[in-house]
Amino acid sequence: MFPDTNYMQSPRNNPFHIGQRSIKTAAAATMVALLYLIFGGNPTFACIGAIFGLGNDMSMSRLNGGNRFFGTIIGGMVGIALFRVYIMIIPNGKPTLLTLLFLFVGVVVLISCCQIFKWPGGIQPGGVVLCIILFNTPVETYISYSVFRMIDTGVGVAVALLTNWYFTRERVDRIMARLHLSHHAAYQEADEVPDLGPAGVEEDV
Repeated sequence: MFPDTNYMQSPRNNPFHIGQRSIKTAAAATMVALLYLIFGGNPTFACIGAIFGLGNDMSMSRLNGGNRFFGTIIGGMVGIALFRVYIMIIPNGKPTLLTLLFLFVGVVVLISCCQIFKWPGGIQPGGVVLCIILFNTPVETYISYSVFRMIDTGVGVAVALLTNWYFTRERVDRIMARLHLSHHAAYQEADEVPDLGPAGVEEDV
């Protein structure tokens, strides 16, 4: 497995390197967690949304965050509909062999929806939510659970976008300089390596 050079690059003369995206991703996740802890909520899915939504720049943040948010909505909607039908057959909602059929149908519907709306990057995060609903959600709370996961993801993505907008390169450079974490000049763009697109290939930014 190759290291993610979007977050860390190890120059020969500096084996430990923290890039701008590392700082901004950590800041976004921490701010989301703080917000939820203040109000007594569980920040897990919001933090995931923030981490997914933090790209090299605003355009990549919109793409990454959009993938996560759109996928969560589609996966949640498909999961709610299928689980509703499932508990009409299996009232206690416990996973059975029939769940496998619902999972198969759900993944096909999810992929089709993402293709129709031209957002293939939503397939993976949508599949995560779909599986959680089908296999790990109590019957009494499956609707509220799904809705709150959509809201949590939206909050996380929004914080990621705000973080990328507020923490400009110049501002982060000043912060890193104060923390004695500034880059070597030759590696100043190390954390600007192109993101992997929805299909897992490098895209121009």
